Amino acid sequence: MIKTLRQSGTLLGVFAIIAFFAIQLPDTFLTPRNLINISQQLSMLAVVAATMTFVMVMGDFDLSVGSMASLAGIVAATLFAMGYPVGAGISVALLVGLAGGLFNGFLVSIIGILPFVATLGTLTVFSGLAFLISDGRTIFGRDIPPTFSGFARGGIEAGNITLPYLTITAGIVILVCWFTLEQTTFGRRLYAIGGNKEAAHLAGIKVKRLRLIAFGLTGFGAAWAGLMYAARVASANPTQGSGLMLDAIAAVFLGMTMSRQGEPRVIYTLVGVLILGILDNGLTQLQVDSYIREILVGLIVIAAVATASMSKNRR
Repeated sequence: MIKTLRQSGTLLGVFAIIAFFAIQLPDTFLTPRNLINISQQLSMLAVVAATMTFVMVMGDFDLSVGSMASLAGIVAATLFAMGYPVGAGISVALLVGLAGGLFNGFLVSIIGILPFVATLGTLTVFSGLAFLISDGRTIFGRDIPPTFSGFARGGIEAGNITLPYLTITAGIVILVCWFTLEQTTFGRRLYAIGGNKEAAHLAGIKVKRLRLIAFGLTGFGAAWAGLMYAARVASANPTQGSGLMLDAIAAVFLGMTMSRQGEPRVIYTLVGVLILGILDNGLTQLQVDSYIREILVGLIVIAAVATASMSKNRR
């Protein structure tokens, strides 16, 4: 009974939030234009949260994703400013994300540093690198090629609406993450590691190698989201991804409250992303101070973690 209430409570909360904003904002909130806008706004968070799920299914987490997103945007924008083609800038930025993620994985799985300590350290390193490369300035204007920023403004026409490329990209990433975690041996082994690392090791699972790969995928996803963000605002600065880390962790924990076993699941993570995105959009339209939103997100994280912990303790 308690488990059912926990699982359905989050979903009921989503409907309650939507109903509240629909009543408060009858002319603007549930319009197709605003819903498309919400999907575009949360597309970057969706990518980070979905790829963050790879490490959180193992009981780990990555605090450096926000800094990595900022660094990836800076790397790409710097290369654009130096005259390199768009494809080269994007490729190098994604490689930086993959390398940063693998470095996190090396520290955690090979060296044996706790994820909190290791990724807190790399958070500072990646942030410092972003400031160093950009000299602390925002890269914008003619340094950002129109073909790069135009991607974020474009979309596919579907009747009277235009589905943004950013939304489509996030949907593809979520689908790939879901398939990898739920339908492949690799994903099932990550869940086995999250259940019991020692038992997984004794069963022959290459725990260290899989943790290394999972952190690499999370870093790659953070870089991807950083590029999406840079394209959307047609600029890059060393702090623009700083808010992604807490929101991504909050989204995964919110999703865990809907899981039967209290485990991270990509589909439920998407529900967590939707909750945060809808809250952000509705509160902005109601002209609520951004600090109130930060307080709400913090309380949501605490409530979600408490619910997940209580669920695990009962198992």
